[in-house]
Amino acid sequence: MASTKKITLKSSDGEAFEVDEAVALESQTIKHMIEDDCADSGIPLPNVTSKILAKVIEYCKKHVDAAASEEKPSDEDLKMWDAEFVKVDQATLFDLILAANYLNIKSLLDLTCQTVA
Repeated sequence: MASTKKITLKSSDGEAFEVDEAVALESQTIKHMIEDDCADSGIPLPNVTSKILAKVIEYCKKHVDAAASEEKPSDEDLKMWDAEFVKVDQATLFDLILAANYLNIKSLLDLTCQTVA
């Protein structure tokens, strides 16, 4: 089994998160950094706290796993998971919107903005 490439993401408060490259590539911002060879020593994300980065990674992992799964979860299951994911306090939701915008994760930005609307 081929080992998946890992990318290290560093939050604004100095915490490092090691994630599979496929998960990191959900972010267009990070994707461009990887393409430009800026990812070797970790990718600093000065606008994202560790609490919010952990949530963003959880979201990206779920969506990558759902897309790669042999027996694809139904859209309904993913929608239900998304609905639960955004059941957070307003401050967290706004931080998620800012992070999704900064990281350029369109599906997460759409989800969080719809939740606020």
